[in-house]
Amino acid sequence: MNRILPAALCAALLASAPLASHAADATPREPYGIALEGFAYPYPVNLLPLVSDGENVRMAYMDVVPAQPNGRTVVLLHGRNFPSSYWAPVIKMLSEAGYRVVVPDQVGFGKSSKPQGELHFDTLARNTIALLDHLKIDKADIVAHSLGGMLGVRIARAYPDRVNHLVLTAPIGLEDYRLYVPPVPTEKIIETEDKLTPEGYRKQLETNYAIKLPPDQITPFIDARFNIKGSPDYPRWLRAFVSSGQMIYREPVAHEIPLVSEPTLFIMGADDHNAPGRPNAPEALRPKMGHNADLAKAFADKMPNARAEVIPDTGHLVFLEAPDKYRELVLGFLGR
Repeated sequence: MNRILPAALCAALLASAPLASHAADATPREPYGIALEGFAYPYPVNLLPLVSDGENVRMAYMDVVPAQPNGRTVVLLHGRNFPSSYWAPVIKMLSEAGYRVVVPDQVGFGKSSKPQGELHFDTLARNTIALLDHLKIDKADIVAHSLGGMLGVRIARAYPDRVNHLVLTAPIGLEDYRLYVPPVPTEKIIETEDKLTPEGYRKQLETNYAIKLPPDQITPFIDARFNIKGSPDYPRWLRAFVSSGQMIYREPVAHEIPLVSEPTLFIMGADDHNAPGRPNAPEALRPKMGHNADLAKAFADKMPNARAEVIPDTGHLVFLEAPDKYRELVLGFLGR
């Protein structure tokens, strides 16, 4: 049973990588391991051995027990480009409200194993349920962000008896990207991603995600990715990262979203127009992609028990950019 770390220490751990200026993108990097060894998380990390698609792997997770439990558990599902450590403010918020908070790194991400095979949402969903079984949690609320939203939908559809509420925070997958983007070979994507520079990645994050955070708060995300380049296992990490992008493209959930029956809350940033693969789409189709707030509202209208909230002047990292409003919406919804 893990104890919550003091706030000052939590803040220090969040700053595990130097909060540097843009100039730091050109400085030498202390290599991280393929499982983000060297990059600190805000709470103790545990490892669950699993057999995933026939491969022995380990799933990293944080399990934060509140000082005054309310008897409920929230599972946080991270996005593609972010280690689960970025959930630190939400973990604190939920823990203070009495929730036990379980925060996995999905296999292929963060401090979890990077498998040799391809990633699939069905496999990630099974792994997440296996984690709940291991922790003897029968039912949980799911709060998901970005790619985690696609996984949250798959879990809610495949294991409806294990989910109380579903919060989709700036989810991707609200449209079927195959309708706009032609397929791209994995090896070509690997080549493109390998050429990306830290400064180029910073611009990509700021542009694609309409991030409203100061530049120094984006730096840890850049470090979490580019310090791995010094690891001898970097090619394996890169292949897993690209596999996650192909998973988004090849395994859409947009057609399943209207069938989700659990109470669902979409929390959208009004300025978030993220659409994976848009640069590879024909130029005439690109403007049709990424109308995420409108898509969320349209889905909510079709679903039996859902609503969509759009936060003005906010991008993709909703819970970091508008923490007070996010707290109000999430705690109010979970407390229904």
